[in-house]
Amino acid sequence: MKKLWNLAWDLYRKYEEGINYLIFGFLAFVLNYVLYFVFASMLQMHYMGATALSWLLTVVFAYWTNRTFVFKSKNKDARSLGKEFVAFIGARVATELLELALMFLMVDCADINEYLSKFVCQVIVILANYFLSKLWIFKNK
Repeated sequence: MKKLWNLAWDLYRKYEEGINYLIFGFLAFVLNYVLYFVFASMLQMHYMGATALSWLLTVVFAYWTNRTFVFKSKNKDARSLGKEFVAFIGARVATELLELALMFLMVDCADINEYLSKFVCQVIVILANYFLSKLWIFKNK
């Protein structure tokens, strides 16, 4: 049992960033999807409003987890934090616009179920967010 634990721990340390991104990306996905369901189904919001509001609440969670647990940002001074936060929000706005466009194309133009469309969009957005965060926002200097 100890060998298995050591193997798992070694693999985790080797791929820590990717594993943490998957974990917190999955949690953000679940949060976004649950919020979308609450807003769209329970509160009867239009799917575009539900998409935007679920994104807004999820992005705060995502910034904190990406900064703290995934990319372990060392920025502490106000200027660096401000630049990092603005870059993060800018990238997330870009991927949210992508998601809204894809939702429109899939739901309104292709008549695909909105919940299936939301799932597909979230996969695309999570991948795009990882690469933007890794290569632009939290890159090691």
